[in-house]
Amino acid sequence: MGWKAAEKLIRHWKIVRGDHVMIIRGKDKGESGVIKRVIRSQNRIIVEGKNLVKKHIKAGPGHEGGIFTVEAPLHASNVQILDPVTGKPCKVGIKYLEDGTKVRVSRGIGASGSIIPRPEILKIRTTPRPTQPGPKDTPMEHVLEKTYDAKTGMGMPDL
Repeated sequence: MGWKAAEKLIRHWKIVRGDHVMIIRGKDKGESGVIKRVIRSQNRIIVEGKNLVKKHIKAGPGHEGGIFTVEAPLHASNVQILDPVTGKPCKVGIKYLEDGTKVRVSRGIGASGSIIPRPEILKIRTTPRPTQPGPKDTPMEHVLEKTYDAKTGMGMPDL
């Protein structure tokens, strides 16, 4: 990717996997679906069952060849999130609640201004967090070891 293309990458994504979106441009214009995958390096989104294309795949060892129908990625500017109250496409804004939590809100013409909930699919981790320390983790006795005393200055290197 050249530097011109890198300049045009979306830095702060407001659309995430599992959101309900409506396609606003392209051959599936006006249809809605759920985001299956977000490709941030290309500013593209794959919507389940939309933007279907025929793909010719050559036979190889372990799989058959043929013509398959696959979902092609759409540009992020060609989809809009559906407002949870009105069901119409809207823009997404960021708002902070009184307790300091950051939420997404619907905004734009005809938008309700309601909070757009975070999809449930994002709460499920694909790989579980490790419960046991691995070989590269620092042992707890080294973490809790006191190497500097502020009162006496012990542990400071002589400069």
